[in-house]
Amino acid sequence: MSFEPGKAVVVTDPAQLATYGRAFRKTGKRVVLVPLGKGLHAGHIALIRAAKSLLGGVVMVTYNGDDVPEDFAREGVDVVFHGELPTEVRVVPQLDHLEDPAQVARAVTRTIAAINATHATDVVVGEKDFEELVALQQAVSGLRMEVQLHSLPTVRAGNGVAMSLRNADVPEQFQDDALALSAALTAGAHAAEHGPEKVIETARGVLEAAGITPDYLALRSLSFGDAPAVGDARLLAAARFGDVRLIDNVGVPVGVGFKNMGEQPGP
Repeated sequence: MSFEPGKAVVVTDPAQLATYGRAFRKTGKRVVLVPLGKGLHAGHIALIRAAKSLLGGVVMVTYNGDDVPEDFAREGVDVVFHGELPTEVRVVPQLDHLEDPAQVARAVTRTIAAINATHATDVVVGEKDFEELVALQQAVSGLRMEVQLHSLPTVRAGNGVAMSLRNADVPEQFQDDALALSAALTAGAHAAEHGPEKVIETARGVLEAAGITPDYLALRSLSFGDAPAVGDARLLAAARFGDVRLIDNVGVPVGVGFKNMGEQPGP
């Protein structure tokens, strides 16, 4: 088995992928997985860099795009699995879903399959698809998997829009409208100190002013249940711009607000 660290060795055989993973584990190294899909953008590069920052780790990427990007080698990825890891089973999270439950189940199952195929000790994923992240956390915990899950905040463009392959597909005439999605969530988050109802009211007002009717706008707890009256929550939204559906989310310190986060209680 030939291997050069940081050279993005490409593997297409799942059995060989497993051999690499087992070999790294036997040497005591952390096997850090970054599960990707068919494309690559700045948000994915941030995930890879976060994985590289875990000391003593070997970084493995799963990718099923047409061609393996040279970015993987430039970023010092160790192993790239290029292809699919098919499975006939489904991991079905038990959540009060906002997105399509079948789609969430497929995404979580793909990640679980990749974790097992690589013998990963750690997996790094983004917070942009927050519902999938919560579902993955639920699956990892429920299946008692010995893997540590790391999440990275959403990477955004200078205009505040979340980095996404779908953003590039938004028709030109709707691109300005698409800015309202992240703007609405940001506005809602900054109303956090006034409680859950004000958060939703504020975000909805921004969307209405932009002429956007969302597929959903919801405030949830970090475990995807009802939002707390006071505490950390997540504000999530989805909307269509032409034929493209975008999703986004932000963290919300409900009942606390950003202005008060640095304050210390008195004696």
